[in-house]
Amino acid sequence: MRRNLMKQITLSEVASLLSEHDDFKILTHSYPDGDCLGCGYALAFALRKLGKRANVAVDGNLPSKFTYLVKHYEEQDFTPKYIVSVDVAAPALLGKSVMEGVDHIDLCIDHHGTNTLDAEYKYVDDTAAAAAEIIRELLELLHVEIDEDIAAGIYTGVSTDTGCFVYTNTTPRTHRIAAEMMPYCNWQEINSINFVIKTRAKLRMERLVYKTMEFHASGKCAIIYTTLAMCEALGSGDDEMEGLANIPRRIEGVKIGITMREKAGGVFKISVRTNDGINAAEFCKQFGGGGHPAASGCSIEGDLNTVKQTLIDAAEAFLQ
Repeated sequence: MRRNLMKQITLSEVASLLSEHDDFKILTHSYPDGDCLGCGYALAFALRKLGKRANVAVDGNLPSKFTYLVKHYEEQDFTPKYIVSVDVAAPALLGKSVMEGVDHIDLCIDHHGTNTLDAEYKYVDDTAAAAAEIIRELLELLHVEIDEDIAAGIYTGVSTDTGCFVYTNTTPRTHRIAAEMMPYCNWQEINSINFVIKTRAKLRMERLVYKTMEFHASGKCAIIYTTLAMCEALGSGDDEMEGLANIPRRIEGVKIGITMREKAGGVFKISVRTNDGINAAEFCKQFGGGGHPAASGCSIEGDLNTVKQTLIDAAEAFLQ
């Protein structure tokens, strides 16, 4: 493995590195969401417009709701020479399939202030509501013209990471970039897919999840969970898990919303969403996780009741 220099660089230097290299493998994080996928494919399409070769590595199957991002995308046949990660905040978020044949990361592009990923060069802008905002500004420096595929990726990134522009991380910068993309992509369809339409399978899962909801800390903490048995009974996959983490924090009076998702091997993936300035990243830091002030995550080993009680105790202490 290469010696890790961990050099923090400017966005102009990021553009220079991408201009100087070729044969890119773009890494996305596990449980891929709209921002990492939107960034990954937008960057790949942009690099291809510059005459370079670039592929996007996705852990597992691409979630079916995001197939519109790849309607003009085909894998290219080459051996990767330059490895770039987008929207990946920590090593644990890189799945085995994504890291196949990878022994280092050359360049990390991210918007998580808690980023702990090892990379030779790193650019992190934690003022960006979505990594897609960074990619848009990067493409300006690379003099890449926006087209349908690039716009769809960037619009998906900024819209999904801001909850369709309602989360507190939304800024004028977010709206400007979204507005710039709108003439080039079918933004109505993107919004419908990500924020309006639900499959029957997803509705069945939500119905079960609502039955698990508990309130603690005088109603300031709400917690829900999914188990492997629940998923097996419904035949649910990753598509049905999308958006569940937002359910608890939408309830009046809730300051910390916690979603527990059981994974194989006795591990729970924890998603934390907060309101009223409660720092989700600091909360998750207690368990080796991190993320954004209002949206963070971590993983905890143990059985359902033990992990749940651990989180309840932590939330009650955190809210004091």
